[in-house]
Amino acid sequence: MSEISILSPATVANVVCGFDCLGFALSAPCDEMTVRIIEKKTVRIVNRDQFNLPTEPEKNVAGAALLSMLKAIDENFGFEVEITKHIKPGSGIGSSAASAAGAVVAANELLDERFSKLELIEFAMDGEKVASDDRHADNVAPCIFGGFTLVRSLAPLDVVTLNFPPLFVTVIHPQIEIKTSEARRMLPLQVSLKDAIRQWSNVGALVSGLQKGNYELISRSLEDFIVETVRKSLIPKFDAIKNKSLKAGALGGGISGSGPSVFMLSETSVTARKVENVMREIYSETAIDFNIYVTKINAEGIKILEK
Repeated sequence: MSEISILSPATVANVVCGFDCLGFALSAPCDEMTVRIIEKKTVRIVNRDQFNLPTEPEKNVAGAALLSMLKAIDENFGFEVEITKHIKPGSGIGSSAASAAGAVVAANELLDERFSKLELIEFAMDGEKVASDDRHADNVAPCIFGGFTLVRSLAPLDVVTLNFPPLFVTVIHPQIEIKTSEARRMLPLQVSLKDAIRQWSNVGALVSGLQKGNYELISRSLEDFIVETVRKSLIPKFDAIKNKSLKAGALGGGISGSGPSVFMLSETSVTARKVENVMREIYSETAIDFNIYVTKINAEGIKILEK
């Protein structure tokens, strides 16, 4: 087998109270990727979209992840990767993670699954560093594992997969740009012990609510006292989106990744569609273009299309 095509999903990271540790995969949108083995030990990038991302492998998140993988392979071949992105860079729903994780998962299939999922996450994090100046796994972990994941530790890497009940997600992506590196710089370096305790308590309760399928506990736990208060000023109409979505029946939600996307979780597809209508109504009153996705949690992660 010398070529493989995959779909690599968008993801939501941070998940309100779970900054840099909780994430989940979406069923849509997904990037399309084809990876093939080439004779020279290098990485070639072919972009099939309009985003004009770098083709130099060390400057491209998929290329950097594959270069990291090649360093662990004592063989004289490389990879070419064709990428058609449907997850807009800078959207806050894991565009860079989809490219980095998709590339290494596809390459690993060509290598007869030589590497474990944790090893693939390590490679993908080297790609994420290109986009955000930081190695983080809260997007690439759910992209690779599917479903909900908790990154307990980066050194050593420790990822916990979580059970979860049926959940529907409504995501609005305002067409404005928020750079992850800039959004991280605005965060406080210190927080009060009181806020830290409230945050830890919500993370623990949210994990318990997911595991037990307790929607009411999930809803109570989707509170953020540290990050959202600082970053929400970057997203027009954030408070209106959140408050009116809750009135429409959403369980809760918040900023996806560093933004500008905002997500809301719902127990049913009917409620998720009501939330969609609320979001559309609010942003239709602005001059900002936007996309809205209504989708389920993706339990599978990256999907292999063709070998």
